[in-house]
Amino acid sequence: MAGLEVLYTCFADSITCANDAVVCFVHWELIKGGYRCIGSGDEARTSDKKSELLPSDWSSNKELYTLRYKPADSDTLFMLKGIPIDAALLFNFMNTSNQKVFDLVVNISDYVVAEQLQTFDSAYKDVSSFSQKVRSQLLPPQDAAPRSSQQRSPTETQRDRRTPDSDPLRIPHRHPPGTRPHWLRSAEPPVAVGGADLDPFGSRGRGGMILDPLRSGYPRSGFDPSSGIPDILPPGAVPPGARFDPFGPIPRHRPGAPEANHL
Repeated sequence: MAGLEVLYTCFADSITCANDAVVCFVHWELIKGGYRCIGSGDEARTSDKKSELLPSDWSSNKELYTLRYKPADSDTLFMLKGIPIDAALLFNFMNTSNQKVFDLVVNISDYVVAEQLQTFDSAYKDVSSFSQKVRSQLLPPQDAAPRSSQQRSPTETQRDRRTPDSDPLRIPHRHPPGTRPHWLRSAEPPVAVGGADLDPFGSRGRGGMILDPLRSGYPRSGFDPSSGIPDILPPGAVPPGARFDPFGPIPRHRPGAPEANHL
């Protein structure tokens, strides 16, 4: 692998265990990913500078590897920590600006031959798989470039074309689409809402609060109180068209006479 062999050879004296070899490999993958190492440990130092090399004391603490990185084209600080856990090495790569962390677990024996660390050729195995594992799990994905309106996905375009009434979770309107609610029509301005309650006789065609069995919607079949009611009212006692409330039983044989349940 171009570059890694040179790096491994430069720091061969510092690589004394399999964990060191794994950290060296992960470091080189970060370098290829556009990052530069600025030092070791959690605290910044005056000697910090971006470099492709490992710091001189990078492997001094075998219980906790700590390296600091920055992208080659920015000053965002990233922290790499490697923690040995049994026969594996757990890596955390954290963006300190937003605390986002990427994790990687490496089984040492899958990629490193612990008994042959003297040379690069004998130290690693299955290098391609190891490289792919590091890139896919530990390196943050590259930020996607903003898309223009001409590059919008079909799903976004279809969502923009939806009408409000096509939403299955939307409560349907009480009035037909494209029409105005009855309280906004010009013939019935908002100030007229409740006006039917002020018309007890229902002269406006609706409303009314006085029961009239002769105007309740049942067929009248020719009954006219103005013609008089035998033994009750003489003819002409009720003006034509006048509202009439019976004050006694009307003979049932009279056509159109209201029944008892009409009163």
